[in-house]
This record gives sequence, structure tokens and C-alpha cells, in this order.
Amino acid sequence: MKTLENPITYTPPAFEPEEMLRRAEEYYAYADQRRSVREFSDRDVDDRLIDLALQTASTAPSGAHKQPWFFAVVRDAHIKHQIRLAAEHEEHLNYSQRFPQDWKDDLAIFGTDDVKEYLDIAPVLIVVFKENYRMVNGNREKNYYVNESVGIAAGMLIAALHHAGLQTLTHTPNPMAFLNEILERPKNEVPVLLMPVGYAKPGTQVPDLIRKPLAEIRKVY
Repeated sequence: MKTLENPITYTPPAFEPEEMLRRAEEYYAYADQRRSVREFSDRDVDDRLIDLALQTASTAPSGAHKQPWFFAVVRDAHIKHQIRLAAEHEEHLNYSQRFPQDWKDDLAIFGTDDVKEYLDIAPVLIVVFKENYRMVNGNREKNYYVNESVGIAAGMLIAALHHAGLQTLTHTPNPMAFLNEILERPKNEVPVLLMPVGYAKPGTQVPDLIRKPLAEIRKVY
């Protein structure tokens, strides 16, 4: 291995084997309670909870440590409504023209349609952008493994929000270029997720989903 530039000593946390297993079991048990939510309360969310979740997401590994992500946090009611109208326009086209029938059949268990009232009701919207390239002093510079890096960060964001006791949904009203326009983001950023964040409305209903068992998703070699 080549010599690192300006290295620092890394001392990872250390636990006894029993403690490691306990922590892993507890984390899985809590993660298994996570569900996507489409019915939100208008109860407000502490800004610090959102900031900490985003800081957690920013600890994700990324290609050459370029951190090719940007998170737009939307609280303004007018902007949220603009986003809802634009998202519903695209979703209407999706459900009426773009989606093949098998895709609509697979979505049926979720009861989804082109009405996205949660975009108005949820107190916070987080828009996750991937940065396809960087502009540095007017010059275009490369980012690497952008999709992989942003995908990992988004997963860590979802986990952090759940860990904090918040609920969210990964909404993808493709195409999503309207988010660049509404939020005035540069063209090197591409929106990949629109996430309402808040607290589930009391009495919220979700599908009775069953996750694949371990034996179906892993093979030991």
C-alpha cells in the first residue's frame, strides 16, 4: 500500500464479542420496524434532528471522497405546494400514460395514485441531489461513482431519520427536473429522491409486507 498523505491514526471503537452481538441484534430489531409512510401529521420537527440526520448521511463513503451529494431542506409552505403541484403533474402522466400495466399492478398493494397530499402536510421535505460533476473556480471537475456514493448516503439518511424516531418516504416522481427549477439548483445537480419527513399520522395504515428471509438474500462462500 502506498504511503498516505497527511495520515491520522484511526482507533475504532472496540467491544467485547457479546456486546457486539447485542448491539447488532438491537440495531436490526429496531431497523426492522422501519416502514415507508404516506400519511403524515403536521406536527413540527426539530431542525436539529434534520441537521443531525444529514450530518450522519454525510459520513457515507464516496468515490475519491468527493462527497457528490446535496440535500435541499424545504419547510416553506409555498415552495412545498409548488413541489406538490409539479410532482402531481408528472405522476398523473405516469399513472395515465407512462407506467406499464405490470408496474401499476405491482404498486396496487400500496394504494398509491397521483395525489400526493403528504408533500403539503409533512413539515419537512428533503430533496437528495446527486452532483454529477463539480464546478471549482469556474472549472468542471470529475466526481466518481456518483450513483453508488449517493445511494449509500441516502440509505444512511433513511436509517438516521428512523433512528431518531422520524418517518419518511422515498418518493421519485420521475422526471424530477422541476425540482432544479423550483429550488434553483445548478444543472450539475440531478434530483434523485424527494423525501417527506415527519411523524406518521395517528392511525396510519401501511401494507402488511413480509421481508425476504436471510436464506433467500445471502449465500456464504
